Amino acid sequence: MNAPRRPPRRRLDGVLLLDKSLGVSSNYALQDARRLYNADKAGHTGTLDPLATGLLPLCFGEATKFSSALLEADKRYVATVQLGVTTDTADAEGSVLMRRPVTTSRADLEQVLTRFQGGIEQVPPMHSALKRDGKPLYAYAREGIVLERAPRNVHIYQIQLLEWKTESFVFEVSCSKGTYVRTLAADIGEALGCGGHLVALRRTGIGALDVTQAHTFTTLEFLDNQVRDTLLLPLDILLQGLAIARLDAKSAEKIRQGQAIHWTGEAGARTRVYDEDNHFMGVCQMTTDGWLQPQRLVSAAT
Repeated sequence: MNAPRRPPRRRLDGVLLLDKSLGVSSNYALQDARRLYNADKAGHTGTLDPLATGLLPLCFGEATKFSSALLEADKRYVATVQLGVTTDTADAEGSVLMRRPVTTSRADLEQVLTRFQGGIEQVPPMHSALKRDGKPLYAYAREGIVLERAPRNVHIYQIQLLEWKTESFVFEVSCSKGTYVRTLAADIGEALGCGGHLVALRRTGIGALDVTQAHTFTTLEFLDNQVRDTLLLPLDILLQGLAIARLDAKSAEKIRQGQAIHWTGEAGARTRVYDEDNHFMGVCQMTTDGWLQPQRLVSAAT
């Protein structure tokens, strides 16, 4: 007996805020969501490790053109750290390198956390997707090769202790792009003198987006198709930090044709543009001589 034929993929433009579950890769979550929505085009805005849960924005259709915007955004996490045990990956998936007694107190920990607030340097972990000579660092690590890595500057805007136990703690952190929370956990452990590693991580925010707006895959599965579609957010939700230009009909038509227009704005500023009916048209960039130059535009539906 032949299996029922799946309907053809459809054009679907929008952003889904997914609350990713534990143990699922970002790509697996993306493909599951694409199948659920039967979307012809989909992409994510940056990966979240299988060990981590929480906010994973997924883009469908024209939203994929703007998915990179969130790569530059600040992030927020809640992390759980096990003290006294150091691993080669700085998280629970790695092999144990060292065990040390934990003699620290809550007051010690709170004092150490203040040292990690502001601008800090981090050495990227070997078990990361950063590339050297076109090859990710984790591939070298799997071969037993350890390479020198230059420290990188990141910024910790806020770090707060949420829960303290004798040999573990939970903290909340707001940080710049490129921050490795597992490296932060390991560095805090070293500063305490006992070592430590990350055992749980939940991403709670990206820029202005919050995990409270997100939906679990289990919830999405049981929704009617039309109801599920209403959960998609507009494309410009990815671009909330950009300047805004609202254009009259003549200016909007020129932009749609790929022509620059005279405009007043900060040189170099990426700008969200809208037509006179407040429809999002895409992203332009201000030139140094006062022109608004189309950069990435939304294609009209066919």
